[in-house]
Amino acid sequence: MRLPEQDIAQARELLEQAKRVLVVCHRNPDGDAIGSLLGVGLLIEQAYPEKTVTMHCVDPVPEMFHFLPGAFRVTTLPEPVPEPDGTVFIFVDCGEPKLTELHETHPQLFDGTYKSLMFDHHPKNPNFGTVNFLVPDAASTCEIVAWFALQSGWTIGSDIATCLLTGVYTDTGGLLHSNVTPDVYRTVGSLVRAGGRRQEVVNAVFRTGKLSTLQLWGRVLEKISLTEEGGAISAVTEGDFRATGADYSELTGAIDYVNAVPGMKFSLILSERDGKVKGSLRTLRDDVDVSLMAGKFSGGGHKKAAGFALPGKLKPEVRWKVVDEE
Repeated sequence: MRLPEQDIAQARELLEQAKRVLVVCHRNPDGDAIGSLLGVGLLIEQAYPEKTVTMHCVDPVPEMFHFLPGAFRVTTLPEPVPEPDGTVFIFVDCGEPKLTELHETHPQLFDGTYKSLMFDHHPKNPNFGTVNFLVPDAASTCEIVAWFALQSGWTIGSDIATCLLTGVYTDTGGLLHSNVTPDVYRTVGSLVRAGGRRQEVVNAVFRTGKLSTLQLWGRVLEKISLTEEGGAISAVTEGDFRATGADYSELTGAIDYVNAVPGMKFSLILSERDGKVKGSLRTLRDDVDVSLMAGKFSGGGHKKAAGFALPGKLKPEVRWKVVDEE
């Protein structure tokens, strides 16, 4: 797959005119967000060594991604934000401005005051950048960043390739999900040839688990209930996080195990955090669109992976049924 050449040319022009570039990903970052954040930051730094490049997120980088080059350079947005003149923002893996949690505190980043580039694969993205690289058919934002670099003729070194591989692997479940296409394999092949440390990614993401993570996932699995609508649902409260000592980011990946219950149409994990209830939805079926389900709660995502967040807290409900044994 190729990106529009005119968009690449316009993006390159904005970058060449910039004095400073700030890269931003969404809150509660996953592997694709962190991989594309670091991948883009390191790419721009390599292509334009004379420019100041910084990488930002409102939440810290999850511990499982600390192995990535540049992970400890990620900070919250500086205050005050640099003046628009000479500044370019790059937003990665953000389906909409509110996912950055900067839309209320810094609305000027999204109203055209600042020049910006946007790399994303979420189909309902409103194209809020000055130049938008939105590819809904891509399995991950890291793929799009890789295509941009390759079409620009930029060299992808080992560190950059490792960051981008992380996003591809996490958003495809280690190349096991149904969103894996021939383009995904071609991208992975290009990144491995560029020196991407595939085994390092696999070991860190899929073969290493903290005790707190395993204990949290145990609570998720213990609480699974099946609904009449064909859903496998579980929930974790603030108390579960405190009891296990797990960070919110450690819930990532548990949904794949809930989604493994045979015969289910969809799976859902509800989790309490900071006065909100977050819902993560998944399905393995082609006739179910979980993004429509998430949309009923002002959420969104992809057909087979979506999410939402609502203000409130979880309240357990127990149902009993009396049956006649005779």
